[in-house]
Amino acid sequence: MAQSKFEYVRKFETEEKLLPNCWIVVRIDGRAFHQFSTKHNFKKPNDESALALMNKAASVVMNEFKDIVLAYGQSDEYSFVLRKDTALYNRRGPKIMTYLSSLFTSSYVYHWNQFFKETKLKYPPAFDARVVLYPSDQNLRDYLSWRQADCHINNLYNTTFWALVLKGGLTNNEAEKRLCGTLSSDKNEILFSEFNTNYNNEPEMFKKGTILIRKRIKSPKHGKARLVILPLHEDLIQDKFWEKNSEILAIKTAQLYEWPEESPLPSLVLSQLHIGEFDRDKEIVIIEETD
Repeated sequence: MAQSKFEYVRKFETEEKLLPNCWIVVRIDGRAFHQFSTKHNFKKPNDESALALMNKAASVVMNEFKDIVLAYGQSDEYSFVLRKDTALYNRRGPKIMTYLSSLFTSSYVYHWNQFFKETKLKYPPAFDARVVLYPSDQNLRDYLSWRQADCHINNLYNTTFWALVLKGGLTNNEAEKRLCGTLSSDKNEILFSEFNTNYNNEPEMFKKGTILIRKRIKSPKHGKARLVILPLHEDLIQDKFWEKNSEILAIKTAQLYEWPEESPLPSLVLSQLHIGEFDRDKEIVIIEETD
């Protein structure tokens, strides 16, 4: 193959391969999302449609990159965990990071109208990304625990802050001063005594964030199990989550998940199952895919 005299410049490129036998985590964060959420009139303290859009974008990334074993999202961030033995892009860190972040961003824009039918996207959102390696299972668990603890701390603060502003009539500065130096118990007391709000009754997605994992869901009508990306809003800090989903750290095949019959399946799952309709008992009707 003929080469030009300019080919020598390729010698300046570096590959930056990631260390083997480590969990790879790519964390994506929204850039200037405080301004973005204000411009697009996101509800305070939490906009369920905005969070659902983040979950949708993350599920697109997980569907494309099969070596992602778990993703965790809250607010304007998402963390993607790739299996320790992944050979994706020959473990080239910049390539993994840029592919995941660009697909997440484009998916966020692509699906915007699905979640914000009445709100036009005013300008392109941007997300930055970083890659971090965690050599042990405990390191990975501690990282995810840190992000979920951060979700709880921020959500309790924001829930109390916006209650003081939207319901209590305080200015933003007054609410900040009121909450300065307060403990979690103080914020819970403010919510309960002044606004008749029990923080424990707030939606689990707001308090715990969203965990995306791969599971097989069985149709109660057809009895056929289908592999899906399942959103959960559970405590992943305690051992119970990891014992119940042991295949994640063991890097094994996705297990069957028994969804509670009294609860409707999340829309994120319904779209993957190609649901046609529901009866009054929310029984699943699957439209079979054709080759």
